[in-house]
Amino acid sequence: MALNQNAPTVVPTLRYDDASAAIRFLTDTLGLTVGEVTHGPDGQVVHAELGWRNGTIMVSSRGKEPSPFDTGRACLYLVVEDPDGAHDRAVRAGAEIVMPLVDQDYGSREFATRDPEGNVWCFGTYQPAPLAPAVPS
Repeated sequence: MALNQNAPTVVPTLRYDDASAAIRFLTDTLGLTVGEVTHGPDGQVVHAELGWRNGTIMVSSRGKEPSPFDTGRACLYLVVEDPDGAHDRAVRAGAEIVMPLVDQDYGSREFATRDPEGNVWCFGTYQPAPLAPAVPS
């Protein structure tokens, strides 16, 4: 199977106790877009894809049984052209801001918020260039 060279090749994946609530928060409060959402027979989210610009974040519910994929909390950085607007949207929606808007020494303007299950979402203008592709061994 040939890879789509235009699709993201690194896809963060998060598990939530309440994935449906997380999806609502991430879309309504932070502005991610909903792609595919698949529910299991028990109503739990077994797979969801959320979009941010040209990136994708996958979300699902934690299962009842222990899983190696239930890794705990994460910190994600999302590139945004208007951090002030993204910040204001999050504040209006009642999000917990854990780092106020700041102009960093490296030229980025950014802020950070926490989702209801403790993941930190940073939004800023810093956009590193892609590194050279790794060569599989």
